[in-house]
Amino acid sequence: MPAMSTQPEHRRRRRTHLILTAAAGLATAGALAAALPATATAEEGDRKGSHSSRYQDVQLLSFNDLHGNLEPPSGSSGRVTHLKEDGTTETINAGGVEYLATHLRQARQGNAYSVTAAGGDMVGASPLISGLFHDEPTIEALNKLDLDVTSVGNHEFDEGPAELKRLQYGGCHETAGCYVEGEEFEGADFPYLAANVLNEKSGKPLLKPYWVWKKKDVRIGFIGVTLEDTPGVVSAEGVKGLKFKDEVETINKYARELQRQGVRSIVALIHEGGAPASAAYNYDCDSPGAGDGISGPIVDIAKNVTPQVDALVTGHTHAAYACTINDPSGKPRTVTSAASFGRLYTDTTLTYDRWTGDIARTAVKATNHVVTRDVAKATDMTDLITRWNTLAAPVGNRPIGYISADVPSTGTESPMGDLIADAQLAHGKQLDPGTDLALMNPGGVRAGLTYAAKGSEGDGVVTYAEGFTVQPFSNTVNLQDFSGTQLIQVLKEQVSGSNASAPKILQPSANLTYTLDMTKTGADRVVTDSIRLNGAAIDPAATYRVATNSFLAGGGDGFTTLGLGTNDLVGADDLTALEQYLTANSSASTPLAPPVANRITIVS
Repeated sequence: MPAMSTQPEHRRRRRTHLILTAAAGLATAGALAAALPATATAEEGDRKGSHSSRYQDVQLLSFNDLHGNLEPPSGSSGRVTHLKEDGTTETINAGGVEYLATHLRQARQGNAYSVTAAGGDMVGASPLISGLFHDEPTIEALNKLDLDVTSVGNHEFDEGPAELKRLQYGGCHETAGCYVEGEEFEGADFPYLAANVLNEKSGKPLLKPYWVWKKKDVRIGFIGVTLEDTPGVVSAEGVKGLKFKDEVETINKYARELQRQGVRSIVALIHEGGAPASAAYNYDCDSPGAGDGISGPIVDIAKNVTPQVDALVTGHTHAAYACTINDPSGKPRTVTSAASFGRLYTDTTLTYDRWTGDIARTAVKATNHVVTRDVAKATDMTDLITRWNTLAAPVGNRPIGYISADVPSTGTESPMGDLIADAQLAHGKQLDPGTDLALMNPGGVRAGLTYAAKGSEGDGVVTYAEGFTVQPFSNTVNLQDFSGTQLIQVLKEQVSGSNASAPKILQPSANLTYTLDMTKTGADRVVTDSIRLNGAAIDPAATYRVATNSFLAGGGDGFTTLGLGTNDLVGADDLTALEQYLTANSSASTPLAPPVANRITIVS
């Protein structure tokens, strides 16, 4: 069992906080409201002395699923929905680490007891400014944000465990080397926690399972886990040699370990999440009762994690919520998530009881705040972005195509997903003219394309950097043969098996159409008689050549049948396929129109 530590093993830096005067961001009420009469503010506790008051408020700032979005995300990825008092909604532009840094630094002012934590997926599926450099820029930015601790997420394993350890401990990339001459990457100043990720051979955690934050006589333990199904959402190479254990079992195990060490205040950082009934970040998911407005995996996890854990910081679903869900003893416990891409942060007040060393649960309050762009930019983040953009510019600014309007990535079937599928079918036909269709997983479509220029390239111009943001995984385009029966089964796996409760609707190339009846259940939601390829019904006995990316070709996302294909042929990477398609089918004078997204008829 690892020894309790209050600092990462390799180093810690001294905190410096900027004194900023820009206006504070929008706030919305969070969860529990009851306060203890004896609660002292951090300022009062410091003035009176650390032992003069029984209760000490500790500020917990948290966020999740940053995914290397250092610059403000574009399109819908850079907006949040605000629910107004009259019941109508409005959208607010949000995100960008220049603004996130300012908001966090403002929030810390006057809070001597403040700790900042994250819920995983800080890196992976990142835009070019970070992804091109194997996410070193994001780790540097998180160091500057004074992040104290984070759990791993599934995307931390995109490049495998050795690369994750490099991000933690430093060193130059195995093949790319050092990006700045004479400067070796120093790694994260904060610990990545991976309590439920074990080395298959040794059975030991890949990284630290927990970490303890300490200030004077106040101690709070953090346990970090990622979703048990990480192998189902990451390429097989990324999780080779690793075993992922049950989240609840692992958290409860290390909560007991922390208790034995005398640490009674515990926060779980869980890279798994839920789905609130509203997309508004300030939706009350405790109406009419605690946790009534949220569903998904985190609900069962929260109901089973030991009451020794005082709060859950979650992620993965990119949703926003500050709810209470009853623990196994029936007592309410705060569960939060701050959407994604640095658009929100959560401010949770943990009232620490010095007499017991535990959190006074009835005094916990949590609020999600918008990372608005109407505050002063943090100049150190601006300098960081400028420096890395200068290195990326020769690659990122190259035009690869032209569009006549936005190509959104939202919806059950999205125009961006359709465009990628069309590009992969075209690439497949270059490899083998007998290629029949293409299918794209929705989780691999990381963003849409916006018509408005991000830089000086001009409206409608698609740059390599924008394409990279859409498809950052470097998956290859793979061709495989399937029988008609198998092809129909693939479509049914979108809404059955592991995808029954949360369907993953594949994005089809233009020549594949069918009806999805969401009034039915399980595999029956795919109307078999409606499936048409080039206008003809699927012949169960015929052989079809299907183009997918390498993640799907390995059976990822619960599509086990796609892992059974034969006659494999591996092509170029998926971004190259998209670039080739845009170059061949668009120009400045004849830009490409977004696909209509009418290949799947949805009955709801």
